[in-house]
Amino acid sequence: MTRRVPCPPAPGPLEAYAARFDDLFSTLAQRRGFREYLMGLLLPRDRNKTLTCLAGTEPIAGAQHASVQRLQFFLSESTWDHEQVNARRVALLLAGSATTPHSGGVLVIDDSGDRKDGKATAHIGRQWLVP
Repeated sequence: MTRRVPCPPAPGPLEAYAARFDDLFSTLAQRRGFREYLMGLLLPRDRNKTLTCLAGTEPIAGAQHASVQRLQFFLSESTWDHEQVNARRVALLLAGSATTPHSGGVLVIDDSGDRKDGKATAHIGRQWLVP
């Protein structure tokens, strides 16, 4: 059996989190892609829902940049199982004392990044985003 090539680490405490998913990815490129995707999600950027912004390049012209193409391949063509990654993410949240549901309430994560306001939508109350 060949030795697994180590992945370049993600910055700061993100590496400890990303490393908990390494066994779900079969290649170095997948482990690297996962770290780049996480960094793109967490960095403060305008239009954080676009692939070019996640990869840190300008819109339109940046879509052909190598980092954008690698991220696009990781998200759409690579053979990792998104359901396993999501299950691991939820398990990690449930295992943490600060993020597990308890009798006093639950932590709700709105990963859309959209600010919510108004009262026009049924069953929606005011929400606050903490920067």
